[in-house]
Amino acid sequence: MRSTLFLRGLCVVALLSAPIVIRAESFFLKMRSQVEVAPGAGRWHTITKRAEWDASRTAVIICDMWDDHYCRNSARRVAEMAPRMNEVVARARAAGALIIHCPSGCMNFYAETPQRKLAQSAPKLGTSLPLEGWCHLDPEREGELPVKIDQPCDDAEPLRPRIRFYNRQIETLEIAPEDAVAEMYEPFYLMKSRGIENVLVMGVHTNFCVLGRPFGIRQLVRQGMRVALVRDLTDSMYNPAEPPFVNHFTGNDLILSHVERHWCPTVTSGDILGDGTTYRFPDDRRPHLVIVMAEDEYLTGDTLPAFAIAELGRTFKLSFVHGDAEVRETLPGVEVVKEAELILLSVRRRNLPPEQLDLFRAHVAAGKPLVGIRTASHPFHQRDKGPDHGLDEWRDFDAAVLGGNYTGHHGGDLKTFAKVAEGVAHPILDRIAPEEFATFGSLYQNTPLPEDCTVLVNGRAAGISQTEPVAWVHTGPGGGRVFYTSLGHPGDFEVAAFRALLRNAVHWAAGDLPVIVTPRP
Repeated sequence: MRSTLFLRGLCVVALLSAPIVIRAESFFLKMRSQVEVAPGAGRWHTITKRAEWDASRTAVIICDMWDDHYCRNSARRVAEMAPRMNEVVARARAAGALIIHCPSGCMNFYAETPQRKLAQSAPKLGTSLPLEGWCHLDPEREGELPVKIDQPCDDAEPLRPRIRFYNRQIETLEIAPEDAVAEMYEPFYLMKSRGIENVLVMGVHTNFCVLGRPFGIRQLVRQGMRVALVRDLTDSMYNPAEPPFVNHFTGNDLILSHVERHWCPTVTSGDILGDGTTYRFPDDRRPHLVIVMAEDEYLTGDTLPAFAIAELGRTFKLSFVHGDAEVRETLPGVEVVKEAELILLSVRRRNLPPEQLDLFRAHVAAGKPLVGIRTASHPFHQRDKGPDHGLDEWRDFDAAVLGGNYTGHHGGDLKTFAKVAEGVAHPILDRIAPEEFATFGSLYQNTPLPEDCTVLVNGRAAGISQTEPVAWVHTGPGGGRVFYTSLGHPGDFEVAAFRALLRNAVHWAAGDLPVIVTPRP
C-alpha cells in the first residue's frame, strides 16, 4: 500500500513503514555580516546576503534558556522571548530541522527521557581539531569584547549571589519527541552523525555561553560548521553601569556586531517563520538612528561612531553606514535607511544609484527627522557637472531639506569661533554657555538663510567681518524636523559645547519618538 503525505512543505511517500523524503524544505535566510571598509580601517560595512539552507541538513541549538537566573532582569528577558522562540522552533522542526535543547547543568532533570538518551547515543566521531570544554576569547581573531562585564547583571536591586537558580529549561519551550537534550560535545557528535552542516544558534547569553560553550559559536565555526546566530532571539549579559555606559539593548547590539565581524552572520526569527518580522523586547523602545558617513576630509567615519556610542548609545538604537573605500558611487548596507526613524548625515559629493538616493528621498518625504553636519550641505551632487550614466543626484538638497545656502568657505588657515545667537531660546541650546568658544576647520559661507530657518549658533573667522550661521533648524519638505551645523571638524568633537549641541540636536530631532534616556551611573 502506498500513500502520499504533505507535512508543512515536506512531501513524503510512505512505502510500507519506511518513509522516503522526496523534497526537503528550505530556509531562505538574510545573512547579515560586517566586513571592514578597508584593511585596518576600523570601520565596517554591514552587508546582507541571501542564503538557502536545506532544513534537513540544519540543526537549531537552544543555549541555556533556563527557567531562572540569579539576574532577575536576565530571567525576565528569557521569559519574554521564549514564546517567540517556541514558535520559531516549532516552524524549524516542522520543516525538518533537528532541534537540540542545551540547558547546561540540567541534564539530571532529563536523565530518563528519550530526548536525553538520543543525545547520549550519538557516536563520538573524530574531529579535525580537538573539541574544547570552553572556547575562550580568541585575541588573534576577535580582540576584546566591546562591553565590560565585571558586574554584568543589570538589576536595579542588590544582586543575588551567583549561585544556581535554575533546574531545567524554561517550560515555555516545547521539547518534542524527535528533539534532543544535550550538553558538552554531544550536539556536535549528533550533528556529525546525521550529516548536518548548518546550525542556527539562539538563546543566552551571547557574550558568554552562546560564544563559549562546547556547542557554542566559536567551537562550531572552528569545526567547520556553517553557523548563523538568530540575533533577535538572544540576549547579552551587560550592565549599563559599566563601559561603554550604553542602554542594555545597545550593549547587546554591540556584541552582535562583534559576532558578525569576527565569527558568523546573523539572521532574524522572521527569516525562519517566513514573515519578515523581528522580535523586540518590550523594554526596548529605542528610536532607530542611522548614521551615514561618506566623506574623506573630516574623518567623520571615525568621529561620529565614537561620539554616537558615548553620547547617544543610552537612548538610540544605532546603525552605521560608510562610503565604499574603492567605489565612491555606492553606500554598502544603505538599505538600513528604510528602517531609520532618524538619520544623521555626513556625506560629501556622492552621486548614487537611483535606488540608493531614493531611500533618502523617501525618508524626507515621509516627514522623518534628519540631522546634518559639515559636508551634508553638498552630499549628493558634484560641483560643476551632472551624474554619470546610471547615477542620480539631489542638487537642491541643501536648500530644500536643510534650508541652507552653501556657497563655499573661508580659508582653512583662519582661526574660527562660534557663539550662541543673541536672544534665541531653543532646547538644542540647553546647557550651552553663551560665551564664544573656539572651533576648528574653515568657516562655511551660508549667508543669507531663508526666513523659515531659525539660527541657533553663529560663527566667525579671524580677520573676517562677516559672521556666518553655523547651526540652525528647519522644517523639511515632508514636515520633519531638520537640524544642520557646518561644524564637524575632528577638533570640534573635542569641544564640549559642540558635543552638547550635536547631542541635543539629535534628541530634539527625534521629537515625539519614544526617547528613553538611560542615565550614566
